[in-house]
Amino acid sequence: MPPTSSTFLPYSKDDKAKRHKPFAAVPPPPRISLSFLISGVFFFVGAVGIVFAIVVLLRPPRTVQVSVFRCGRAEDTLRNFRSKSSVGGGAGLEDRPKLLGFVGVQTGFGSADRRAALRSTWFPSDPEALARMEQSTGLAFRFVIGRTKDAKKMAELRREEAKYHDFLFIDAEEEYLKLPQKTLAYFKAAYSLFDAEFYVKADDAIYLRPDRLAILLAKDRAHRRTYIGCMKKGPVVTDPKMKWYESSGHLIGNEYFLHAYGPIYALSAEVVGALAATKNDSLRMFSNEDVTIGSWMLSMNVNHEDNRALCDPKCTSTSIAVWDIPKCSGLCNPAEKIKELHKTGMCSKSPTLPPDDDR
Repeated sequence: MPPTSSTFLPYSKDDKAKRHKPFAAVPPPPRISLSFLISGVFFFVGAVGIVFAIVVLLRPPRTVQVSVFRCGRAEDTLRNFRSKSSVGGGAGLEDRPKLLGFVGVQTGFGSADRRAALRSTWFPSDPEALARMEQSTGLAFRFVIGRTKDAKKMAELRREEAKYHDFLFIDAEEEYLKLPQKTLAYFKAAYSLFDAEFYVKADDAIYLRPDRLAILLAKDRAHRRTYIGCMKKGPVVTDPKMKWYESSGHLIGNEYFLHAYGPIYALSAEVVGALAATKNDSLRMFSNEDVTIGSWMLSMNVNHEDNRALCDPKCTSTSIAVWDIPKCSGLCNPAEKIKELHKTGMCSKSPTLPPDDDR
């Protein structure tokens, strides 16, 4: 008979072994304090910051690409300055900007007073003004100078360059007796760094009207090979005691061929391109720079364009460059004379245009 709910079976040791033990109460999880949690968060953030700092310090430095406008040892200091100063390391600056004309004002280590006089008159004295002139006239201007082994002179020049940034340094030894070599180095450097229709050589002893020079260079011409200047010819100087003595005069004869006065002249791009392609020792160098250039022009089938406005002895309404031909082939005491000329309205100001009704 099966047991009923009120029937009890006899006790057994096996029953004791199978009896379940009561469950122990599970303790509640420990409570984490708020301050401990906050400390942990700050520790984690600090650890991440330390790791990031280590990664940054160990990473090679990122450099901004800065364009350097140089050809060999020739260097355009203005574009180098603008490249370093502009956001993006010179973005927007052309490697070889296209111009109507590039004007190289030849200067020397002893001509700081002349450069100062020019910067206070017709030659802009800061990079922004130079850029504005370039935009308005299509002409770029630089002081052109070679190099010297004199460390003191080079240091002084570098200080001046750091203030004005208006030089074209060229690969030539700065010496008066080597002006033909310097001039060739100038044209080669200018052609490599600028894509101009004309390349102008000017001295730092003249007063120049850039606006009128731009008008002259912009004229339509039938000849692609053009040589513009105040043309001259005359007896060859064979006396060693005279200033313009020509040591190779026997190769020329009694009279010079037609050539431009040295203080300012312009060569078209095709002419300068041909000069830039020549080897330095393949061209005849005479004692005088203007004679040397003239001799090269004879061999290149160029058109000689004589323009007396480039050698006016006084300021007029049409003068482009003012200097004294017979006295000193430039301005006598140029640093002071240039300032005096600039004070006269005929030199420094454009002619006043008549009213519209009178045009």
